[in-house]
Amino acid sequence: MKTLAKHLAALSIGLCALSAGASAEELDVMTSGGFTAAFKQLNPAFAQRSGDTIHTVLGPSMGQAREAIPQRLERGENADLVIMVGYALDELIRQGKVDPASKVELVDSRIGMVVKQGAAKPDIATEEAFRKTLLNATSLAYSDSASGVYIQNQLFRKLGVEQAVAPKAKMIERIPVASVVASGQYEIGFQQVAELLPVPGVTFVGKIPESLQSVTRYSAGIPCNAKHPAQAKALLAYLSSPAAQPVIQATGLDSIPR
Repeated sequence: MKTLAKHLAALSIGLCALSAGASAEELDVMTSGGFTAAFKQLNPAFAQRSGDTIHTVLGPSMGQAREAIPQRLERGENADLVIMVGYALDELIRQGKVDPASKVELVDSRIGMVVKQGAAKPDIATEEAFRKTLLNATSLAYSDSASGVYIQNQLFRKLGVEQAVAPKAKMIERIPVASVVASGQYEIGFQQVAELLPVPGVTFVGKIPESLQSVTRYSAGIPCNAKHPAQAKALLAYLSSPAAQPVIQATGLDSIPR
C-alpha cells in the first residue's frame, strides 16, 4: 500500500503540468469492469490538478443490458470518454459513434483464479496441474463477460474437461465472481484479475497458465458528440502515460509496450 501511495503522489506531482488556467468542466466517463479499479485510483489526481469534475458511469462493454455502454450511447446519454473492451469500442467506431482518431489502447487484462480466504491454494502453474485442479474442485464459478464466455466455450474444451466439469461449473451473472467464492457457494472462481483483487474474503491464487490465457485488451475513445473532447483527450493522455502504469499494474492489469 505504501508503494501504491508513492505512485499516486508522483502522479499528482506530474499533473502540475496541466494548465491551471483552463476552465473547469464536468466530464462524463463510461468505463467497463476490467478498468474500473484502476480508474477509481487514477482519476482523483487528474481531477484535482485539472480542476475538472469526473462523473463515472459503470457498465458492460457489450450486450443488451440497459447499463451496457453501447445501450447508454444509443439512448443518447452523454459521454466524454468511453473505456471498454477493444473490439467493442471498434464496433462503436464502425457505427460512427466514437471518433476513430481518438482511440488509444490502454491495458491488457488476463484471467485469474481465487479461492475462499483461508483455503489452500491449488497448483495452477502448468497446464496439467491446472487441469487436475479443475477436475478435483467440487464447484467452479466464472463470469458472464468475455472471460467467462471463453472459459465455458473454449478453455474447458482445450483441456479435455468439458464434460467432467459441466455439472459443477456455473456462469455468474451481474455480480463479481469472487463474491460467491467468498461466501462459500463455490470452491474456485475465475474472472479478470482486476475484477478479482478488490473483493474481500478471497485469496488470489494467480493467473491461469499463459498458454491457456485469453487476453482482453481495453481501449478508450472519445464519442463524436462529446461535450468536452479537449478535456477528455487530456484525461486519456494521462491514463496512457508511463507515470500511470505502476498504479495500473497494482490493480492487476498489464501495461501495453509503447
